[in-house]
Amino acid sequence: MIIKNGLVFTEEQVFLPLSIRTDHDIITELIGETDYRQQAEEDESVIDAAGCYVIPGLTDIHFHGCDGYDFCDNSLEAYETIASFCLRNGVTSICPATMTIPLETLDSICQTAASFSSAQSRQQDEKEKNTNYADLIGIHMEGPFINKAKKGAQNETYILPPDSAFIERWLTLSGGLVKLVSLAPEMPGALSCIESCKNKVAFSVAHTEADYAAAKAAMDAGALHVTHLYNAMPPFHHRDSGVIGAASDTKNCYVELICDGLHISAPVVRATFRLFEGRVILISDSMRATGKPDGTYTLGGQEVTVRKNKATLADGTIAGSVTPLFQCMLTAVSMGIPLETAIAAATINPCRSIGMDSLYGSIAPGKKAHFLLLDKETLQIKHIIKGQPIG
Repeated sequence: MIIKNGLVFTEEQVFLPLSIRTDHDIITELIGETDYRQQAEEDESVIDAAGCYVIPGLTDIHFHGCDGYDFCDNSLEAYETIASFCLRNGVTSICPATMTIPLETLDSICQTAASFSSAQSRQQDEKEKNTNYADLIGIHMEGPFINKAKKGAQNETYILPPDSAFIERWLTLSGGLVKLVSLAPEMPGALSCIESCKNKVAFSVAHTEADYAAAKAAMDAGALHVTHLYNAMPPFHHRDSGVIGAASDTKNCYVELICDGLHISAPVVRATFRLFEGRVILISDSMRATGKPDGTYTLGGQEVTVRKNKATLADGTIAGSVTPLFQCMLTAVSMGIPLETAIAAATINPCRSIGMDSLYGSIAPGKKAHFLLLDKETLQIKHIIKGQPIG
């Protein structure tokens, strides 16, 4: 397949007039405008991207569900529905998040995810059509290693101190799919857990009361990620800057941002992109109500009410979002974030943070042929390509 006449978002994070050649689901060549071979090879399809930006498919590394299902529903039907909805909304690779729930359920989720991922891999190895679902590239264990004082929508009944033995078990059960583990660094055993497993998974500071010293110690030990910055952590205080200050001082630490227009105000979004230049990861943190009408739903076994794009527990606590990642990216742009910066935050940055950037997150030879074609005027999706155009 050849995609021609578009402005392609390159690994240098600029738009250039290039053509892209692919073979099945892999990018094989980027062709300069003057070098483009007008004659396509036999059997090679051509997509005209005139009037479009061509960007990588998005990657969401922190969301819980959508279209009526949750990742913790722990069924192939749930994973198929979630992955299908994500793909239809421009997210071509996913790393969904668990909750603080019983250990036996977490174990089973790892096994079910492994089965779903294995089926996807077999299709790709056999070069079968695999355009129905976003690629499951990881699991984000958001619980159970959190601080109950900052539990948010998590169930404190199942909170546990960090333990590398659990991580090793989940890695085995999931076939290596566990890519990101959130934890509160002040919890007993957190630092030793990070040091023991930092070369096997990425660690993220989350749901925490950590001050600057505790957060910085975790980051120095290898926790180079922060879960939904500003949410479920102490504020950025001028005498103790806490997790936010520690992440700012740790130059290779990535930070997640929920840019749904509700969790974070526009001035703070702009300030965050300045403070963490090149290190912001846009996430949706979406829950099962995403794509569904207002009503009552569940998250982690707790009742959630959705009204006018806002999901809350009975006590008013925000319980995730109902905004897909693509819309979060556009919201960031509407708040004044440059388009190129917002795209990187929803594509290459999340992939780098979880170690999946060799295959996903940018447009380059050898990487997955996952693209969104955006109308240059409206920024709306005109075509989604995952190896081939999806219907």
